[in-house]
Amino acid sequence: MWALRAAVRPGLRLFRVGRGRPVPRTVPWPHYPANALSATGRWGSGSRDGPRGGGRGSGVGDEEDPHNEEEEEEELLCRDPLLPAGTQRVCLVHPEVKGEAGKQRLTRAEWQVAEATALVHTLDGWSVVQTVLVPTRTPDRKFFSKGSLEDLTEKIRGCPEITSVFLNVERMAVPTKRELEAAWGVEVFDRFTIVLHIFRCNARTKEARLQVALAEIPLLRSNLKNDPTHLGQQGRGSRYIMGSGESFSQIQQRLLRDKEVKIRRALERLRGKRHLLRRQRTKREFPVVSVVGYTNCGKTTLIKALTGDTTIQPRDQLFATLDVTTHAGSLPSRMTVLYVDTIGFLSQLPHGLIESFSATLEDMAHSQDLIMHVRDVSHPDSELQKATVLSTLLGLRLPSPLLDSMLEVHNKVDLVPGYCPPEPNAMAVSALLGRGLEELKAEVEEAILRATGRRVLTLRVMLAGPQLSWLYKEATVQQVDVLPEAGAALVKVTISNAAYGKFQKLFPE
Repeated sequence: MWALRAAVRPGLRLFRVGRGRPVPRTVPWPHYPANALSATGRWGSGSRDGPRGGGRGSGVGDEEDPHNEEEEEEELLCRDPLLPAGTQRVCLVHPEVKGEAGKQRLTRAEWQVAEATALVHTLDGWSVVQTVLVPTRTPDRKFFSKGSLEDLTEKIRGCPEITSVFLNVERMAVPTKRELEAAWGVEVFDRFTIVLHIFRCNARTKEARLQVALAEIPLLRSNLKNDPTHLGQQGRGSRYIMGSGESFSQIQQRLLRDKEVKIRRALERLRGKRHLLRRQRTKREFPVVSVVGYTNCGKTTLIKALTGDTTIQPRDQLFATLDVTTHAGSLPSRMTVLYVDTIGFLSQLPHGLIESFSATLEDMAHSQDLIMHVRDVSHPDSELQKATVLSTLLGLRLPSPLLDSMLEVHNKVDLVPGYCPPEPNAMAVSALLGRGLEELKAEVEEAILRATGRRVLTLRVMLAGPQLSWLYKEATVQQVDVLPEAGAALVKVTISNAAYGKFQKLFPE
C-alpha cells in the first residue's frame, strides 16, 4: 500500500516491482505533463485510506474547508508547458483538399493560412519561416500521399532553420504525430495544441484557467493511451503494483479521471459564485448586453469606446480575451447598462475547447437582455466568420427571443472606404475612431427597452415628499423640470414595470 501511495503523491517516485527487483530510477515517464497527473493530490475523494478506504474525509457530503478548496484549485493548475519555450522557427503546413482549384476556393485556402500564421505569431518568440500548401483528398483521415510526404520531408529536412512544424489540422492522432516527427526530425503540433497553449497563456481568472485545464484532459488521456513505454509493458509479470490489482497505466488513468472530477467540481463552485453576483445585478435591475464576435473583431475596443473605461487594454491578437469581464456604460437616457466581454470564436475551434467553455458561455448568454454581435467587415472572410459565430450561438441552445433580437454591429468601417451595411438593421461603426457610437448607443437603448419591458414616463412628484429620491434610487432619472408655484416637479424617467408597480403602491395619487 505504501508503494502504491508513493505512486500518487507529488514529489515521490514510483517503483514498479517485478520478480523481486525494483526497476532503476532511470525508467522514463510517459510523454505528457507530469504535473498534470500529480496535481490530483491525494486520493480523488480526499480519503485517508485510498480510493476505496473508509478513513476520515471520505464522505461525499462532508463540508469542505474554503482554504483547502483554494489549495486544491491552485494544485490543479500546476501543469507543464504544452509547447517548447524560447524561439521557434515554424514551417506551416496546410493540407488543401483537392477540387479547390477555383479562384474562390484558392482564396479561401489563403485566408486559412493567414489565420494559422496569426495563431503562430500570437506566441512569443514564434515566427513562420516557410509555408507549404499540400494537396490532399481526405485531410481528416490521411494527410498526405506517399509522394507528397516525401517531397515535404525533403523540404523540411533541407531547411536547417526550421525548428518545428505546425500542421494546420484540428487534431493529429498520437501515432501520426510520432511518425511525422520521426520523418521530419522536428516537433510537430496541430491546431488543437497551438490554440490550447494560447488559451493557457491568455487565461487570467481562476475560472478561465480551470476551463483550459479541463480542455487539456483529452490531450493527456490520448497521450497516456498511446504511450509506448506502457504499451510495451502490458502483460508482463510486473504488471500490478504491490498486489493492488492495478497496473501503472491503470493508476494513471484513474488519477486522470480524479483530476477531471476535481476540476469540474471547482468550476461548479465558481459558477455558484457567479450566479450569486448575477442575482445581485438582477436585483438592481441593470440591463446586460453580451458582446460576442469572431476573435480579434474589435469587441474589447468597442466596449472601451462605449464605456470610456480607461482600464481596458485591447490587444491586436487572437484570443486576447478569455475571461468574461463586465463593464458599466451609460446610454442616452442616462440608464446604466453592463457590457459583458466574452471569449472570441474561431473557425474549426477544437471541440474540446468549446465544450470546456460552453458552461460559461451558456450561463452568461442566458442571463443577458441583449446580444451584440460585432463583426470585422474589413476582413475578406467576414461572412464565414459570421456563420461561425451564429453556429456556435445556436449550439448553446439560447432562447429564441434572445437570438431574434440580436444586434449586429459592423466594426472597422474606417478600413473600408464608403462602406454601407448590406443588412438593413446593422450598425456601422469604427470603435477605434469613434464613428457611429452615438447612433449605436441609441439603438442599444431601444433594444433594451423592448427586451426588458422598461418604459419612458414623465411623472409629477411633490418636492417635499420622498418620491424624487426614490426615483433616483430605483429608476433612471433623465430630466427634472421644477414647478416652483406648485411645489412639484415633472420627472422624466426610464423605469421597469416592476419598479413602476412599486412606485404606484408606495405613492398612490
